[in-house]
Amino acid sequence: MKTLYIECKMGAAGDMLAASLIEHVNEEEFVARMNSLNIPGVSFEVERIKKCGITGNKAHVMIDGVEEGEHSHGDVAHGTSLDDISVHINGLDLPKKVKTDALSVYNLLAEAESEVHKTNIKDIHFHEVGTIDAIVDVVSVCLLMDMISPDRIIASPINVGSGMVECAHGILPVPAPATALLLEGVPMYTDDDINSELCTPTGAALIKYFASEYRSMPVMNTKSIGYGFGTKEFKKLSCVRTFLGEESIDGHDTVVELRCNIDDMTGEDVGFFLEKILEEGALDAFTAPVYMKKNRPGILLTVICKEDTIDRMLQCIFQYTTTIGVRQSICDRHILHREEEDIKTKYGKIRIKKVSGYGTSRVKPEYEDVKRIANEKNISPREIRDDLDL
Repeated sequence: MKTLYIECKMGAAGDMLAASLIEHVNEEEFVARMNSLNIPGVSFEVERIKKCGITGNKAHVMIDGVEEGEHSHGDVAHGTSLDDISVHINGLDLPKKVKTDALSVYNLLAEAESEVHKTNIKDIHFHEVGTIDAIVDVVSVCLLMDMISPDRIIASPINVGSGMVECAHGILPVPAPATALLLEGVPMYTDDDINSELCTPTGAALIKYFASEYRSMPVMNTKSIGYGFGTKEFKKLSCVRTFLGEESIDGHDTVVELRCNIDDMTGEDVGFFLEKILEEGALDAFTAPVYMKKNRPGILLTVICKEDTIDRMLQCIFQYTTTIGVRQSICDRHILHREEEDIKTKYGKIRIKKVSGYGTSRVKPEYEDVKRIANEKNISPREIRDDLDL
């Protein structure tokens, strides 16, 4: 599987992401395509530079021969509407998918801004992210993603920096309100060692739109690595790093473990809860005996679920157990590839489960089918499994 991994240990910004992604395509072809868009007065350039002994790319958007540089959060007195940006992007000579992606990114930005300011999305006027160079940043990333065409895009948790940032609406805490909204549901963290905004609204919107997962780097055979530099300098190497390669065919995903200790529930109530949580979609749920405070015997309750079901799982735990607190951990999980099929036997159709990966493979009959036949024929499950000879 062709996988793109985006490392955001020093945040994310549109120009840095574009600069990093350039490493995975033909640079000359990409720059030529950007400059063939004929945006009045705009030219796109890529510079090879070295920071901390590492060579990477820096993207330059030149407007009438002058680089806009970092968008100064305070100098924009007027804004650009979403309709203006839509007209601008739709007028570019780009593939339909690239236009759709770019407009979708701006819709995410508009939704965040409208929520922050409690304003109708059509009345939103972009300031920093509505400038020409910001639009070029978004378009360039969308075009690069189209050229790379990965099967899957994964991003790391995002470092947002710390401190305050000056923008058109005043001096605001990091992450800025719109950035914080965009990163809802995305793992992020602050870095008190860096008193600066590391993740911009544009960077947040691009990562939110393109990435389908947020976790550590999967096992993959890397083909190319890109370093995208911005303008800010820190003691730590400031870049967006991307890895493009083939992900291992062996399974790997992310799950959440929810755990709590309980010492005041009956066995019947615990059993009732386990049935309920599995009905709600938990991947697994189980208990283990533990000794708690004052040597009281109790149970350690563990629920394993997908990240998008956490809220539902927590609601069920608090409703059907006596706990007043739940611990949460995000875990990488290695899994075998699984598939089912029906086979014809002298007992009729039986479902079999096949698993494979990591150099191994196994086949077993579905227990419920074996149980049903054992009851119907008044024979043991072992006899049925031996007859199948899987």
